[in-house]
Amino acid sequence: MVTGWQQKPATAVLILADGTRLEGHGLGAEGHSAGEVCFNTAMTGYQEVLTDPSYAGQIVTFTFPHIGNVGTNDEDIETVNMAALSGVRGVVLKADVTNPSNYRAAEKLDVWLKKRNIVGIAGIDTRALTALIREKGMPNGVIAHEPTGQFDYPSIEAELRAFPGLVGLDLAKEVTTAQTYHWDKTSWKWDKGYGTLDNPQFHVVAIDYGAKRNILSCLVDQGARVTVVPATATAADILSHNPDAIFLSNGPGDPAATGVYAVPTIQKLIETQKPIFGICLGHQLLGRALGATTSKMHQGHHGANHPVKDLTTGKVEITSMNHGFAVDAESLPAGVTQTHVSLFDGSNAGLAVDGKPIFSVQYHPEASPGPRDSHYLFTRFLNQVRKQKGLPERPEYSAPGDAA
Repeated sequence: MVTGWQQKPATAVLILADGTRLEGHGLGAEGHSAGEVCFNTAMTGYQEVLTDPSYAGQIVTFTFPHIGNVGTNDEDIETVNMAALSGVRGVVLKADVTNPSNYRAAEKLDVWLKKRNIVGIAGIDTRALTALIREKGMPNGVIAHEPTGQFDYPSIEAELRAFPGLVGLDLAKEVTTAQTYHWDKTSWKWDKGYGTLDNPQFHVVAIDYGAKRNILSCLVDQGARVTVVPATATAADILSHNPDAIFLSNGPGDPAATGVYAVPTIQKLIETQKPIFGICLGHQLLGRALGATTSKMHQGHHGANHPVKDLTTGKVEITSMNHGFAVDAESLPAGVTQTHVSLFDGSNAGLAVDGKPIFSVQYHPEASPGPRDSHYLFTRFLNQVRKQKGLPERPEYSAPGDAA
């Protein structure tokens, strides 16, 4: 006969740098992994979040309680570099993962996490953890999963002490492609999947600091053939492809560290007068190339519901964000204009070079996950190419995925 409350033993633990220890139920890969603990406020798109290379070096806490309930599939993966699998160090959940209930589900989240070597913990009070991060900032932490419940705490804590944190860390080299390749897939469409661009009008070279698939597809939707080059490609390498425009991708880590080799390259590309568009880390690197500074944020911006104002139009859009560093708006030099601003904290969310076809944004206009309010930026980018070629420009607010 059962007497009293029966509680499942802890099979996972999350330990923070300040000594906070949170016990829960393990899922995904066994073992332990250290990283910076952040929280993500998106209600959908957990698979896209967990395959976004921008999360390399981080343990993601989902504030939405029901994660895994629609399973996983091969179409919602954002990692382009499959050799890297995922830079995410771990995942923290409120509720245990249920069996998936969705016609697109091909695999349970737990199985999928194991295959990608991502350690998970469920049964955590994620609201309390989120409040702690908001108050104290993003802490270093280590997440461990041991089905027996017998944890090797000295080894776990040693890994936490050895994790250096993200400041000064160049992670783009860990997630970038090893070799140049071409991308011609259009965006995913309901019940049709991904298409292929047959007759490209333009050629864009994308520098891969940790690029997402949907970003590349949004460029293809605009009629561009995309050549993707490694993060360490030189300006000569990039220009040898004779691009019409250059794209600076998203990615993880400290822009000051990646900028050691990326900034000199970008500065040479700026001199070509070719259109340049940067997103997230690409935005930060462009800012540094133009003479601005970047700094570490207290809690970062991670979610699919962040309001941003486009100062050039007065339009407010809801955006997808994932960044822990930001361009310091007050450091923007003369000739560079702040174009977008976060309505949460007033931090810089976009810039443009006066009189040149060069601009960037801190957020993710491609979404995945998130709203499509900002898809117009890809039109704005390729309109610069259309203008240089003497072609008719496309209305900025045409529907996402419209044929070029």
